[in-house]
Amino acid sequence: MAGVSKLDLKRLRRVGIGAFFRPSQLEPLGIPYDELRRLVRLGTVERLGRGLYRLADAEPGEHYTLAAVCARVPESIVCLLSALSVHEIGTQLPHETWLAIPHKADRPRVPGFKVRLIRFSGAAWSYGIQRTAFEGVPAQITSPARTIVDCFRFERLIGREAALEALHDGLRGRKVSTDALMRVLDVLPSRRLRAALESMPP
Repeated sequence: MAGVSKLDLKRLRRVGIGAFFRPSQLEPLGIPYDELRRLVRLGTVERLGRGLYRLADAEPGEHYTLAAVCARVPESIVCLLSALSVHEIGTQLPHETWLAIPHKADRPRVPGFKVRLIRFSGAAWSYGIQRTAFEGVPAQITSPARTIVDCFRFERLIGREAALEALHDGLRGRKVSTDALMRVLDVLPSRRLRAALESMPP
């Protein structure tokens, strides 16, 4: 890329770099690792840890923590309580970031952040997953309907009350429909959620 040596924060953003990023994101843009090191020396970019960098003037936004964690664990999926919070379903305020990783994946290290890991495999890894971005960082998240189904599938982790609240609030706020929940249940069954739906008034 011409003029890489003169890159500033505005130019980094112009080529698609979010608040947090990994060196591998710079390579396709023609920005060599030596340039990244120069930007760190200048204070334009901060190194937060192994493989994770931050634009120096990035202001902490609503999803600052999610952005940092997803930048560090790019193959993860935001799920359960963290996904509920993003979708604005219920009142849960998680004190840790809930992430799903592949069943056989090594446990990632995310120093400085509290992360709760769940392992998905098969259809659970691919069905009802949406692409999104936090603070410019590409990420994946379970859809609203998938998230509510997961709350019942993992009820032992989040609690019965939280799962029921997610269901009722999601339906009441029209974030999900019964049909959408049933479609997810056809792929990822949950007897607890089916029972809860059957017990609800028509």
